[in-house]
Amino acid sequence: MIKTISSIRKSLLALPIHVHIRKLQTFSKYNAQAASALEERKKLFYQDDEYADMDWDNLGFALTPADYMYVMKCSKDGEFTKGELSRFGNIQLSPSAGVLNYGQASLLKENGKVLLFRPDHNAVRMQHGAERMLMPSPSVDQFVDAVKQTALANKRWVPPSGKGSLYIRPLLMGTGPVLGLGPAPEYTFIVYASPVGNYFKEGVAALDLYVEEEYARAAPGGSGGVKSITNYAPVLKALSRAKSLGFSDVLYLDSVKKKYLEEASACNVFVVKGRIISTPATNGTILEGITRKSVMEIAGDQGYQVVEKAVHVDEVMDADEVFCTGTAVGVAPVGTITYQDKRVEYETGDESVCQKLRSVLVGIQTGLVEDTKGWVTCIN
Repeated sequence: MIKTISSIRKSLLALPIHVHIRKLQTFSKYNAQAASALEERKKLFYQDDEYADMDWDNLGFALTPADYMYVMKCSKDGEFTKGELSRFGNIQLSPSAGVLNYGQASLLKENGKVLLFRPDHNAVRMQHGAERMLMPSPSVDQFVDAVKQTALANKRWVPPSGKGSLYIRPLLMGTGPVLGLGPAPEYTFIVYASPVGNYFKEGVAALDLYVEEEYARAAPGGSGGVKSITNYAPVLKALSRAKSLGFSDVLYLDSVKKKYLEEASACNVFVVKGRIISTPATNGTILEGITRKSVMEIAGDQGYQVVEKAVHVDEVMDADEVFCTGTAVGVAPVGTITYQDKRVEYETGDESVCQKLRSVLVGIQTGLVEDTKGWVTCIN
């Protein structure tokens, strides 16, 4: 052992002096970092001051950030990780964690041109929603310009014809600091994009819907007519339960009488009986969808009588056809609806009213059908 130690000492002494200096510098660096981390840790948990430097006599209910906050994240499986204290400060947030959001699909025309479908109407809808939520909103020109720039910048992500669409989502969120109940002092408008296929896993196949009686999606005087997270959060529990039972989506009834149809979780609904197409009236609890509005106009052009009214659930169960509309959904046929253990099947297929309306709408959106209404904007 003595020989071993001695030989080690000799080998160390034999090293060039600059190597020793570098080793000492490295050791000193790590030692300083460890000392700094330890000091910061001490500062984190051991505050010697009895009180912070604050005018306690004039303390109102406004945000004055204290020193630290606790952060703990949760994974998709519902398990929270071990949290930790950190200095009060900004957090990272995905753009897709939107508060007030509006879908805007961009499609690729046959000749390679990028088309936007009624972006000005989406802009106006954001303004209406922002007004209800007491938020400022971009002008129509600012909104449309932002969507155009985002679409062009992400042009290579537009799927080939018939393969899907580039889903462009403008969103508006409060990002300024506020503690009490009131508008945020700052807002951020973001537009991002993602290539998408069919919204429902069934693709273009007919949907199986379940009429929900326990949970309400929206109430009169609330924000059901606003495309915000407050519109979608209430549907998650009922939707999860319905999907676990094998249904595609949920049809919600009015929150007062529980007898009149409202809409599905993320789309409007239409009921066909003969040449009459009925859809729930937008009375503040139903989203005024851009696709909904477009399909109503197309149906009127094709000679159907389109009626906006209170649609009783019994009418739905006696209909010839039912279909849903939405930016992400498009025009989707409904194959069955289950209500109070009664299951009704509806007409679907190439000769259905749903398919005829869908063909015209998609044709206009992709440039295959002449746009005589000025709905499509080419941005190349």
